[in-house]
Amino acid sequence: MVSAATWIRYVVSKLEYSASVGWKNYKGGQITDRELGDTIWKNFFQGKLTFMHFNKGEEMAPTLGAQGGTLLVRKIPWVDPTKVFVGDVVVLKDPVKSDDYLVRRLAAVEGYEMVSTDEKDEPFVLEKDQCWVLADNENVKPKEAKDSRTFGPVSLTDIVGRAIYCLRTAVDHGPVNNSHFSVQKDSPVLEVELDVDEMARSHKA
Repeated sequence: MVSAATWIRYVVSKLEYSASVGWKNYKGGQITDRELGDTIWKNFFQGKLTFMHFNKGEEMAPTLGAQGGTLLVRKIPWVDPTKVFVGDVVVLKDPVKSDDYLVRRLAAVEGYEMVSTDEKDEPFVLEKDQCWVLADNENVKPKEAKDSRTFGPVSLTDIVGRAIYCLRTAVDHGPVNNSHFSVQKDSPVLEVELDVDEMARSHKA
C-alpha cells in the first residue's frame, strides 16, 4: 500500500510534469494563453508520468539484459541539467535514425571536459545543452555500441525520459541503477505507477 507521504510527493511530481508539458506547448506555439490552464489540468488528471519502451540489443547489458528488456520510463518533457544527472539511464532520439530511440547511460553534461584515449584527438568541453551518452556493455566494441564515441555529443532536448524499471523476463526484473538524485526523485512515481503484470504482458521476449 502506498503511504500518504508518497502520494503527496507523487502529486507534486505530477503537477510539475503537467506544468512543464503545458509550458513547452505554449512556448512552441501549439496552444494559446487560454488553453494553457486546460492543458495543465488535463495532463494532471488524465496523464501518466511513465510509458513502456522495449529495448532490444546487447549494448546495455548487463543493466538491461543481454537480449534487452521492457522498460518503465519516466517522461521528462523539459530536459535540463536539473532534470537528468550523470549516471542516469536515459531514452533518447537516435541521432542517426530520428524515428528510432536509443537507451544509453548519461556519462557527461555541459561543462564537462572530454579527453579521448586516443592522443591524436584534442580534448574538448561539452557546450550548453550538450551531453555524452555511453553503452554499458564493455564487451561491445565502440564502433558497434552506437553511442557518443561514434556520433559525438547529443542535445539534452533529444532525451525523452529516464528508465526507472526493467523487466528482462517474467522472473527477472527490478529498478534500474540510476544516479542517487534520480532514484530519490523517481521513487514515488515508481511506487504509484509500476505494474509488473502489465509490463510482463507487453514484454516481447
